[in-house]
Amino acid sequence: MRTAVIRFLQFLTVERNASPHTIKSYREDLEALVDYLDEAYEGSPPPPGEITTMELREYVAALHEAGYAKTSIARRLASLRSFFKFGQREGWAETNPAKPLRNPRKPRTLPHFLSSDELSQLLESPPGDEPLGKRDRAMLETLYSAGLRVSELVGINDSDLELDAGIVRVRGKGRKERLAPLGSFAVRAMRHWLKVRTVSAKEPTGSEAPVFVNRFGRRLTTRSVGRMLEKYLKQTGLDQRTTPHTLRHSFATHLLDRGADIRSVQELLGHKSLITTQIYTHVSTAKLREVYEKAHPRAV
Repeated sequence: MRTAVIRFLQFLTVERNASPHTIKSYREDLEALVDYLDEAYEGSPPPPGEITTMELREYVAALHEAGYAKTSIARRLASLRSFFKFGQREGWAETNPAKPLRNPRKPRTLPHFLSSDELSQLLESPPGDEPLGKRDRAMLETLYSAGLRVSELVGINDSDLELDAGIVRVRGKGRKERLAPLGSFAVRAMRHWLKVRTVSAKEPTGSEAPVFVNRFGRRLTTRSVGRMLEKYLKQTGLDQRTTPHTLRHSFATHLLDRGADIRSVQELLGHKSLITTQIYTHVSTAKLREVYEKAHPRAV
């Protein structure tokens, strides 16, 4: 078994040019199976070509009993499928005993979002009398008002803004463009920022100038936006799980809570599939359930 594992790892390294991190993950996953079989068969496990689906099912059951996370078990199953597929190619395995095993169903986690009061606290935290404070408020207002991804935010150029109309053109995944609305608070914050913005000579000028720049006038990176948000989270004491994407989650959740239809929210978010947007209906349902249980006399 160990010899087959070594050959498989060599195959990944030489023929697949797998990264050291990938090799390390496969090694750990396969060595865990080897150790399990050594113990189960008291040091005399069957050759890899004779391992059955039933034995692997028992191994997975042992992982569950040991308290492994479902994501970890799913990863180990993926490693086993690849290993035995390699065995079929090499001729030492007639079938792939890991193929019939289904991954454990992953629990669906609801996206973290902020309440309206928490958002107000966050949006008002940047100092309005400092240039970078004006910039930070404009960024936070725009992220929430338009439901943008942080990559979309930092990619906005002057030509993308139509402030009189309350519109911003954004480029989403796959460079797909869409028009996103800006509320009055975001428009006002943007106007205040643009009055004090200074763009570096190293950046494009005119209509292609970046809207959001750092203190040196260079276009901001997504990581810079994350660090900016972390600073205000510490100041306000808000949930440290909050990320720039949380504002996008909050945007969608608040729209649905206030009666927006899901297809409109799908368009505003730039989701290709409605299924992606439907996660937010679960958030709203949870909110409705919470309200119901607090208010209904026979809810519990």
